[in-house]
Amino acid sequence: MSSAQQQHPIPESGPVAVRTGPTGGTPRWAASAWARLPVLFVLMLAVGAITNWINGVADGTPLTALVAGVVTGGLALAAYVRLVRYLEGRRAEELAPERARRDLGRGIGAGVALFAVTIALVAMTGSYQVHGWGTFGGALTTLGLMSCAAVTEELAFRGALFRVLEEKSGTWGALVVSGLLFGGLHLLNKDATVWGALAIAVEAGLMLGALYAATRSLWPVIGVHLGWNMAEEGIFGTDVSGSGSHTGGLLHASTSGPQALSGGSFGPEASIFAIMVCAVPTVLFLVLAKRRNRLRTRADVA
Repeated sequence: MSSAQQQHPIPESGPVAVRTGPTGGTPRWAASAWARLPVLFVLMLAVGAITNWINGVADGTPLTALVAGVVTGGLALAAYVRLVRYLEGRRAEELAPERARRDLGRGIGAGVALFAVTIALVAMTGSYQVHGWGTFGGALTTLGLMSCAAVTEELAFRGALFRVLEEKSGTWGALVVSGLLFGGLHLLNKDATVWGALAIAVEAGLMLGALYAATRSLWPVIGVHLGWNMAEEGIFGTDVSGSGSHTGGLLHASTSGPQALSGGSFGPEASIFAIMVCAVPTVLFLVLAKRRNRLRTRADVA
């Protein structure tokens, strides 16, 4: 263990101790998780909406899209850190800088691998067709947009909603609620479907929540989210969560056939194969969380 890790150990599953009053410097009402939860969650959703608008304006060229995505993602991280400091009076250990490079890289690799397996299964049924090469510029644009989206969505749903709700409902309650709301968010997308939103809730909401429970770090969660989305459109050229963005990728491809196999207009995330593939790491992450004593029950938080 490095000296940095010794000084700032990654938190276990215990409740957050919010220091309030004159010495703590945080508002007294923030001591209640029920009061703190909507404030932090809504503010992070607002940050996501603002950064999404900025990236929509800046996606005219691959370079501006990439720069805007990275910069706005960084600003969202800074906003979360400041809010946690203000509301909870603590350092945001779930975003410990010493873990960023390693965990983010591993997460991205895992996300790409998971989607690669998913699209391979879709292709085996004849529901995925490659028509030729796409564009490198399109891939860069996608990388910029997805970089910020992965950061802001994970800060809101795992960093705020799951983490704070877990203080009151335990891990299982936080998993279900954050997963369903995460899926529901995608109903706002242009080509959204109810089935696609439910699939996202199960495959992504549960998997990413389980990964956070096992690691107590947002870096690998952001990484998996980014790797999956980047592979989905930036590499394999398919639709992402019914967004209808079509920014492009390295391959020019399309899906067709039964929605249960191809995902239809929502994209491969609505495929039964995506649910099957993501179910495996979800179970493994939950087993790991249990072994590390990081699963909390209602009795633990009562």
